[in-house]
Amino acid sequence: MFKHILIPTDGSAVAAKAVKAGVAFAKEIGARVTGYYAVDPGSHYAIYGEGYMIDPRSAAALEKRAVDIGRRRVAAIGKAAKAAGVPFRPLVTKAPSPYEGIIAAAKLRSCDAIFMASNGRRGISRLIMGSVTNGVLTRSRVPVLVYR
Repeated sequence: MFKHILIPTDGSAVAAKAVKAGVAFAKEIGARVTGYYAVDPGSHYAIYGEGYMIDPRSAAALEKRAVDIGRRRVAAIGKAAKAAGVPFRPLVTKAPSPYEGIIAAAKLRSCDAIFMASNGRRGISRLIMGSVTNGVLTRSRVPVLVYR
């Protein structure tokens, strides 16, 4: 069946439940896991309005902080994988959007499945906030297992 599963996280409680289930699934089928976190390289610029400039050192510090947060979140997946005896590799990359990062990570690491959470947004909130899961589902070339 699947030999290498990508488990992305955003650090939310819903993602933590999916991590637990994804690692258990990987253990059950004898697969290895890559834990993934997408860093949006421009997200810190949103705190400044039009006409404002951000100091390059501040931008670099904010980006470093975002990468550090990503590493901690992926390390939590690694901890769960280690406890379950599942082979694990971490991956944190900058991505234009989370769904693009997830798809690129699956391709980069030759994953044959993606196991991810869905926050269950519906209606107007989904329209406004978007859906990372939907972006992955509609664009991924590998199977996507959605945990709810």
